Order: sequence, then structure tokens, then C-alpha cells
Amino acid sequence: MSELKYLIIPVISVILAQIVKFLIETIMTRKFDWPRLFNGNGGMPSSHTAFTFSLAMAVGLGEGFSSAIFAVALILACIVAYDSMGLRMESGKQAVAINLLMEKTLKKEEKKEYKKLQERLGHKPLEVVAGAIFGAFVAYLLMMVL
Repeated sequence: MSELKYLIIPVISVILAQIVKFLIETIMTRKFDWPRLFNGNGGMPSSHTAFTFSLAMAVGLGEGFSSAIFAVALILACIVAYDSMGLRMESGKQAVAINLLMEKTLKKEEKKEYKKLQERLGHKPLEVVAGAIFGAFVAYLLMMVL
């Protein structure tokens, strides 16, 4: 089991982050959005960031924070975090604008052929930081067990 910990910990971390995200959004909106439980894009905390930072923390704790593999895992985690706040966030803003344009310009029969773009793609910086802390914390706890 311990040889699989670098796979198990990130998977547990992303599942827990997604559950937390679902619970937070359920409390905030006061309604259950069951498909949201399986859609990891956007929201608090960032499950993608939790996934990659849990891997980095597990590798750091297991192999050492000065190891080359930790450096690779940390760089990967930083790229994922940066991408979620940058490119994916801007793509989400563009999807909102495109959906609005299509809603206002298409005729009723044309709208049936148009599939609305997904708007929830990226993260705010606080959501990414929360995901990083959450993932690192989950990894720390699980490394004590596995």
C-alpha cells in the first residue's frame, strides 16, 4: 500500500476537495446541484490545485523536500495553479460573453442548434490558495497513516 501512496493521496485529496466544494455551494445556494459534485471546474476550493499540491506535499514528505522529484511535483502544481487563475479564468469570461451574444443575436430556432458554452472554468486566487492549503494538509495527514 505504501508504494501506491503517491497515487492514493492525490485521488483522495481531489475527491475530498470536490465534496467540500459541493457542500459549500449547496449551503450558499440552498439547493443541491448533484452534477456539480462531479464537475471540478471553478469554485472553492480548487480541486485541481488540491490534487497537484497534495502530490507535491506527499513527495516532499516521502522523498525529501530537496529531491528532484519534489521539484518536478512542485513545478507541476504551480503550473496547474497559475493556469487555473489565468487562461482558464479568462476562457470562462469569454464563454460568458459568447453565450450572452448568442442569446441576444440568434433567432429562437437557431438557439436550439447552439449548445451553451460552459462558463465555470477558472478560479479566483483565494480559491487556488485554499486548494493548495487543503491539498497539502490532506497529504500531510494521509502520509502519517499510509
